[in-house]
Amino acid sequence: MHPMLTIAVRAARRGGTIIQRARSRLHEIDFDQKGKQDYVSQVDRDSEMAVIDTLLTAFPHHAIKAEESGEQGESDHEWVVDPLDGTLNFLHGYNRFAISIALKVKGRLDQAVVYDPVMDDLFTASRGMGAQLNGQKIRTANRSNLSQCLLATGFPVRTPNDMASSLTSFSEVLPRCSDIRRSGAASLDLAYVACGHLDGYWESGLKEWDVAAGSLLVQESGGLVGDLSGTEKHLDTGNIIAANPRIYKQLLPLIKTE
Repeated sequence: MHPMLTIAVRAARRGGTIIQRARSRLHEIDFDQKGKQDYVSQVDRDSEMAVIDTLLTAFPHHAIKAEESGEQGESDHEWVVDPLDGTLNFLHGYNRFAISIALKVKGRLDQAVVYDPVMDDLFTASRGMGAQLNGQKIRTANRSNLSQCLLATGFPVRTPNDMASSLTSFSEVLPRCSDIRRSGAASLDLAYVACGHLDGYWESGLKEWDVAAGSLLVQESGGLVGDLSGTEKHLDTGNIIAANPRIYKQLLPLIKTE
């Protein structure tokens, strides 16, 4: 395992321990509303502190971009951190959430960790070295017909002006596939595309920390990742599609935006 990935795994597990300990006292957890249907809990903050402390202890000169504390430092090496992707799920005891950590080197994704502390599933990837789930190599599903596919999506609840186009895309895709899931945790949806549990995924209105690690997982497992206009600007736009190459080509025209 790449040395920087080893540290990222350590950071994710530290955050995961904090989240797991908090699951037994959900009724006691303080949380705030940052915006429309956008929540942050003390557990998010504590997990983020643990992750950042682990990363900066090992690499004190690296930069950080984290969901709760923002950006700190300047460096060619930047860690992109979501300490609890799926906060609303967590607060409701709905066990679909993860920690997402990615490393960008000179603006390019280089290392990735998505950790599900409930299932103890650890997804990892290093650029050019493939992707793994719990140490075993993973690949995207090999289905070639959209009609056989299980897909995932999300709805832009925080940007209601985008809801109409999202619902239109949903209505275009649903009759043409086996079914669609909506989990509320983008990092895990991307990880599941990477390991073949899902055949494809798309969503709009996300942040870089939601999709950075999962994007590299998909790419390193043989899949394609882009934005909803077919370019590779998903980290900038927050709009994303991911699937194996054959399903990607069938799905994109149904959801494509100008």
